[in-house]
Amino acid sequence: MNKPKISIITVVRNSKGTIKDAIESVLNQTYKNIEYIIVDGGSTDGTVELIKEYGNKIDKFISESDNGIYDGLNKGINLASGDVVGLLHSDDLYNDNRTIEKVVDAFENEELDGVYGDLVYTYKKETGKILRYWKSKPYSFELLKKGWMPPHPTLFLKKQIYDKYGNFDLNFKIAADYDFMLRILGDDVKVKYLPEVLYKMRVGGASNKSLKNIVQKSREDLRALKKNNIGGYYSLALKNISKISQFFTR
Repeated sequence: MNKPKISIITVVRNSKGTIKDAIESVLNQTYKNIEYIIVDGGSTDGTVELIKEYGNKIDKFISESDNGIYDGLNKGINLASGDVVGLLHSDDLYNDNRTIEKVVDAFENEELDGVYGDLVYTYKKETGKILRYWKSKPYSFELLKKGWMPPHPTLFLKKQIYDKYGNFDLNFKIAADYDFMLRILGDDVKVKYLPEVLYKMRVGGASNKSLKNIVQKSREDLRALKKNNIGGYYSLALKNISKISQFFTR
């Protein structure tokens, strides 16, 4: 792939305290053929005004009510004109300024549909301090059946994959990303593991911010496994158990 355009999508709602870090993380990348898309879900805390300060540095920006983060991501994907699509949530950061360059290098001379890497969870105010390390592995279908999944925010996919397989299923409120990955990885999508940290995620995401959400996430994970004919309770149990090691990996 020769100098592909990378579309990066950030979905945001009332994240005035962190959106600037996310934007700067994209704008400071050494790789410059980037289309940056921000989809705001109707913020009322000053987020919109902050985003507008960047002017034409943001290639596409919309602000309107939506049906949650996955609806916003779908809007961003539909707006994307790049060869490859990446996602950066409004509370998060790329690991360094060469992250996109490394991803593009991984795509070169490969018949690949996607690239993914490792993710670290950081404290909200101290993104240099690691709480959990999600170290991934090279893909195999056997791993998928055992509850394994790559860290979704690190996954960069060719736009044609979304065109072929569709976007996020809004019937899932918390686990639409897992459902999507099962859908594509359970088929013939070719992905490559880049064995290094690509993404920093602040703790406190929607799936683990409360016990209620954790229970809902598990129910939706099970539904996604069954929907995609990948596994069931055994896969779900292994998936949840695997998270324990993330607190001890460095």
